[in-house]
Amino acid sequence: MIDLAQLRREPDFVKAALARRGVSGSSMDEIISLDVDHRRLLQEAESLRAEVKEISRHVGEARKNKEVEQANELAAKSRELGDLERAMSEELEVVANELREKLLQIPNIPAPDVPEGRDENDNVETRRWWVGMDRDKPFPVFEDFQRVPHWQIGTELGILDLESGAKLAGSMFPLFRGAGARLLRSLGAFALNAHMADYEEIRPPSFALTETMMSTGHLPKSVDDMYAIERDDLWAIPTAEVPLTSMNRGEILDEKQLPLRMTAQTACFRREAGAAGRDTRGLLRVHEFDKVELFAYCTPDQADDAHADILARAESLLQALGLTYRALDLCTGDLGTSSARTVDLEVFSPGVDRWLEVSSVSWFRDYQARRANVRYRTAEGTTALVHTVNGSALAWARIWAALVETCRQVDGSVRLPDVLAPYMGDQLVITKKTS
Repeated sequence: MIDLAQLRREPDFVKAALARRGVSGSSMDEIISLDVDHRRLLQEAESLRAEVKEISRHVGEARKNKEVEQANELAAKSRELGDLERAMSEELEVVANELREKLLQIPNIPAPDVPEGRDENDNVETRRWWVGMDRDKPFPVFEDFQRVPHWQIGTELGILDLESGAKLAGSMFPLFRGAGARLLRSLGAFALNAHMADYEEIRPPSFALTETMMSTGHLPKSVDDMYAIERDDLWAIPTAEVPLTSMNRGEILDEKQLPLRMTAQTACFRREAGAAGRDTRGLLRVHEFDKVELFAYCTPDQADDAHADILARAESLLQALGLTYRALDLCTGDLGTSSARTVDLEVFSPGVDRWLEVSSVSWFRDYQARRANVRYRTAEGTTALVHTVNGSALAWARIWAALVETCRQVDGSVRLPDVLAPYMGDQLVITKKTS
């Protein structure tokens, strides 16, 4: 969540910054007013507790000196003040809860260089890349045999079985077969191996507590898009960002440990409640998909380098796979709730003739760390909240789709990139007979 101390110091700055994200000034005024009430009640409650404690001491002294009447008078006053303190504490709790609930709904302050805009149509494309890139041409040439949708290719080759997936779990739960399943597994191994020298590999649980989901900002804002297991107070994770952010929840790290980098491949679960009826064919939008995530705890001074490193890694994987992609600087209206700045990478999928998001690389400042209470101790002995950075490298369902379309040959087979040979058992050509 945002820094309440900063809001107290610089209310006009914070309100102006959040106005860029559509947060009304009246909403922030409500929070400021609640904060004033909360601090007043806290001070009064603490004063009453101190007074009760002092009177109780005098009661003890009066009884010790056998001053019964005075002891009784003081005890009565102590009870009266105690009742008042309890009532004030109850009021304090109500105000504190209301303040916290409103703060949890406020998005992060956008970085100054985030483009202005209302929605995804205002995102700024910063660059494109494709194999044999010619700067005189705005786009590569795709043959007609590459312009076949991946669901048709997958069915023809027997490597994607959407009907069986729907039979087992409902629509938008894909099932991969044979070489298709192996390709999915190979992509994960390929990426994890590329990151292993600098990022510790983690295999986290696929489910998370409510507190863990709150730490990243996925709750309460995106509750309708999450899969809940109410009986156990658990949630299916929408991304490995969720458990990785809470790996050191409630801890104080040594500054010398930073940046602390981790990577994980997990299944990701998203109900996509707000996307009903949109882009639901094939693998364009699914409820479950595998993804490799990169994550870092860092100091504020390290954040730019951490963000650039994750973005460069995601791009290098796309280039190694030979996929056409573009980078988008997300505008204020399209930023995720917790993000201060995000760069998306989108691959071009020739079979469906559209760009598909496969990575979001985001800097969160201390927004998530404040929720998770992850701090670091400086060389001077003070403590501060870490900054968090994360990004996908990469999300595989749409990569799988773009690969089989881009790599389709004139005879209908698929010829995969050479970098996947060690993971595909050197069987890079997928035909109808491949199992």
